[in-house]
Amino acid sequence: MYTDTLVVIPARGGSKGIPRKNVKTLGQKPLIHYSIEIAQTIFPNNQICVSTDDDEIKSISEQTGITIPFIRPATLATDTATTYDVLIHAIHHYEQQGHIFKKIMLLQPTSPFRKTEHLQQAISDFEQYQPEMIVSVVETTSNPYYVLVEENEAGFLEKSKKGNFTRRQDCPVVYEYNGSIYIIDVETLKKKQISEFSRVKKFVMEAKYAIDLDTPEDWGFAEYLLKKSQI
Repeated sequence: MYTDTLVVIPARGGSKGIPRKNVKTLGQKPLIHYSIEIAQTIFPNNQICVSTDDDEIKSISEQTGITIPFIRPATLATDTATTYDVLIHAIHHYEQQGHIFKKIMLLQPTSPFRKTEHLQQAISDFEQYQPEMIVSVVETTSNPYYVLVEENEAGFLEKSKKGNFTRRQDCPVVYEYNGSIYIIDVETLKKKQISEFSRVKKFVMEAKYAIDLDTPEDWGFAEYLLKKSQI
């Protein structure tokens, strides 16, 4: 059904906040399995690409039935390597094999709780609006019109976003990327960096499905949700 879409799951070995997090067991399975298995609910294995530099991640990923098409070059496994570089590398690999995709779905392995219906709705939104990118977001509670401040040139704090609001509920709604789902137009990606996209549409997710595992505290909260069957 989604034959024009390549799913890319970037998973390098050198994670710092949570060491070896991509292969660390969350609940009953390795973290990387969550993203692979949810992709498998609507995509065939040959459209799912785990881009990794790590042999253990490769081996554990292939336990799900997919085949890792390449080991990511060391130059794309450093702290300075960008998601853009990783995606372009994956696109070029598949094009050299004769596989041309119109869209990339980027699934970060650190967002394990997305559901099949989230992927389907995000794809539907992309087809409807034809943007450069669909990105999953949550409504932020740290509203720049209300509680976020920064230092001015004189060293005094002032609101990050100007506005005479006395109640948070009166402020404009502000969203933050949650890192869970990105759907990107391939031709646009070849021409410019993701940060340069101007036609970006939001896909709003409930916060409990949008948890992003960056710290041990995040990991502990994810385990709590699993144990309480909140996901």
